Amino acid sequence: MENIALGLEMALTVENLVACFAGVFIGTAIGVIPGIGAMAAIALLLPMTFALDPTTGIVMLAGVYYGAEYGGSTASILLNLPGTPSNAITCLDGYPMAKAGRADTALFMTTIASFVGGSIGIVVLSLLTPAIVQVAKAFGPAEYFALILFCFVAVSTVGGADPKRNFAMVAIGALLGTVGVDIYDGVDRYTFGSHYLIDGIGLVPVAMGLFGLSEIIMSVRAGSHRVRHRVSFVSMLPTGQEWRRSALPMVRGALAGCFFGPLPGTGPSVAAIVSYANEKKLSKRPQEFGHGAIEGLAAPEASNNAAVQTAFVPTLALGIPGTPTMAIMIGALMIHGIVPGPLFISQEPQLFWGLVMSFWIGNVFLLLLNIPLIGLWVSFLNIPYRLLYPSIVILICVGSYSINNSVADVLVMLVVGVAGYVLRLHGFMPAPLLIGFVLSPMLEENFRRAMIMGRGDPTYLLSSHISAGALVLAGLLILSVVAGEPLRRRIAAARKRERATDNSNVTDDTQPGARKTP
Repeated sequence: MENIALGLEMALTVENLVACFAGVFIGTAIGVIPGIGAMAAIALLLPMTFALDPTTGIVMLAGVYYGAEYGGSTASILLNLPGTPSNAITCLDGYPMAKAGRADTALFMTTIASFVGGSIGIVVLSLLTPAIVQVAKAFGPAEYFALILFCFVAVSTVGGADPKRNFAMVAIGALLGTVGVDIYDGVDRYTFGSHYLIDGIGLVPVAMGLFGLSEIIMSVRAGSHRVRHRVSFVSMLPTGQEWRRSALPMVRGALAGCFFGPLPGTGPSVAAIVSYANEKKLSKRPQEFGHGAIEGLAAPEASNNAAVQTAFVPTLALGIPGTPTMAIMIGALMIHGIVPGPLFISQEPQLFWGLVMSFWIGNVFLLLLNIPLIGLWVSFLNIPYRLLYPSIVILICVGSYSINNSVADVLVMLVVGVAGYVLRLHGFMPAPLLIGFVLSPMLEENFRRAMIMGRGDPTYLLSSHISAGALVLAGLLILSVVAGEPLRRRIAAARKRERATDNSNVTDDTQPGARKTP
């Protein structure tokens, strides 16, 4: 209770209330725009927090993060375009509800589900983080090395895309993270004689390029079709039956989000997918899923917002980001001179508990904002993209330049953005690259410290149960990918043969004189 009182004292100051409101408002607005996401918004606002108190700055950036998850469902429902990656599953039942003339009910239900999921996630964050800290105090260089290596493997194998491509992206990110001066020998590495690269490549230009510019290029290339919708506040409330059908799915979805949120490489997207599949399996009306089932809307929205809140657990307690957005948050903390890790809560109790209590306030702000302002977000989607996207590109360039007043940062952002776009065209996702970029210096530092403490003996990495367990789990994940590859190939070949058979049957049926199957 003393910690909660301390957190409320910090969160209820005028500066932090204004920062929290501004963060959730901007995050919701960014989440509404299809294809942009919270990453670009956080990277863009990061330079603005340099002049703020650390607590105020982190409260604003966190508000942008979970505000974007609220707003991302709007574009998913109205346009069938996910505002954030984790809102993609919302399209499955949200858009059919909009086509059936129930967009207002769908938007209202996502707001309620997001609030419930976020609230449960905050409770878990408050209870779980101090417990993790007690375990984290036993961590040394070997344990940190093993845990970061496990994070690399988990990001590559659990993310849902091709593991080989994910491994390649993590490796590229880790290579970029080694650019600069060696922390032990003071030798320049991969600088090619450039004074700009002596201090390494900046995190913000890389994040802006990967998740801002490349997203915009992808959206412009794909093209979009806007559909105008009118939202009625009168018909917004769900029916009594829909409330009953949504109650338990929201709780189960929030619990799934609390489980997957802290895990590296999973995050809100995996949590939303798993909760949706779980509800479809448990439902008495599985045939309605994909056609406007209210459970298929409530469960994933509660899940991804709970995952967003609990994603702060490993970030604050261990200093290890589980998602690219958390990597940006770690960068923001370090810029303010704060190092997250086992001693973070004891050394910075005002910041930690002030941040946790600001989550409650931010969720209330979002509830009050999203219900009356649904009409505003709908009209916001009708802004012509030829005006919207150039404005965002200009803001991204200004944000990159303002960090060090360096044109080189803008050039890095442009190069990384174009490279990220090309990689996406070939099926390479940018998230593993950013996680590898952020964690590779930590991986190298702890490995070399462990080797110094172990006098060069590699078995020192297995000297504790924590490090040995993490390395064994990483090995099992790699083994599962290697062993499962032939099975995946056989399944893909079988599906290809099945599609070919179906196509041949359709061709036969369309021949003259062929009898059609009823």
